[in-house]
Amino acid sequence: METKRRYEHPTPAAGTMPAAVAPDRALRMFTQPERNPGTPLDLDLVRALRINRSAVERRAATIPTRRTVKKEWQAAWLLRAITCMDLTTLQGDDTPTNVLRLCAKAKSPVRPDLLAALGASDIGITVGAVCVYHAFVPVAVEALQGSGIPVAAVSTGFPAGLNPLPQRIDEIRASVAAGAREIDVVITRAHALAGAWEALYDEVRAFREACGGGAHMKVILGTGDLATLVNVARASQVAMMAGADFIKTSTGKESVNATLPVGVVMTRQIRDYAERTGHAVGFKPAGGIRKAKQALEWLILMKEELGERWLRANLFRLGASALLTDIERQLEHFVTGRYSAAHRQPMV
Repeated sequence: METKRRYEHPTPAAGTMPAAVAPDRALRMFTQPERNPGTPLDLDLVRALRINRSAVERRAATIPTRRTVKKEWQAAWLLRAITCMDLTTLQGDDTPTNVLRLCAKAKSPVRPDLLAALGASDIGITVGAVCVYHAFVPVAVEALQGSGIPVAAVSTGFPAGLNPLPQRIDEIRASVAAGAREIDVVITRAHALAGAWEALYDEVRAFREACGGGAHMKVILGTGDLATLVNVARASQVAMMAGADFIKTSTGKESVNATLPVGVVMTRQIRDYAERTGHAVGFKPAGGIRKAKQALEWLILMKEELGERWLRANLFRLGASALLTDIERQLEHFVTGRYSAAHRQPMV
């Protein structure tokens, strides 16, 4: 019988706690990697992609069943997950007050008493970014001024992505002008479903040009709408060829959002692109990631498929909101041996 493999933290231990709990400035990295400039569209490569669905599903099934992270190492991995989180509010009832509370939580995502008990008070743990609608970009930028936390704006007719192209491009430019340092764009899924890869490439390239040199672009594929894993793989490659800095699974509004099989496909496309071009593209699963256990699974996937370079906020993000509450509960359990009520770690 195969036993579970125990994982320590992705970086070597330092001091009396794992590296993510030791004073490691890498945890505060919000500088982005060198921009992916993109490449000419290679239709032969795109159309030649094939995916063995059963093999992908078998691989994905091993992630939660054959790997384990326990005790202080789990606490370290969970702190790392927080630093890679895009703390998000994308609701119809969002208000400036809610966004201000979200930004306050982003700057101090874990209760000070828990950080002190973990020996992590001096690390300066914050989330990777705050993600909001365009209307709230100025509010978030002002609230996060001086924190080093970037504001990410969902754009291009989020979540459907069906607004006229000029309007979507104008929305990107407006968000950048308002101070957003990251733009989460939505592709036209119909291009991928119809195999119109030239149209998808041109669309994403136009989005990249609108982002300019000041804002990094995360391309949302809407994987739950793409029907097949082959479409996911091909759309991933086209987005990266067009200059995506990150590829992202979902808007969080689809009926099916981030799943591990999709994660396996997308991370392997990122690895292939990096090997061919030398450019590292980030990955962001989003939608339905609510439990600390799920965050650990995604971190393990990144470590195994892409390596430790992709275990920092500059190349990995978790799109989430409720996830932070569960991570805090798990950290409190590690410190006290007891689970607390969720309201002791209010998200906002």
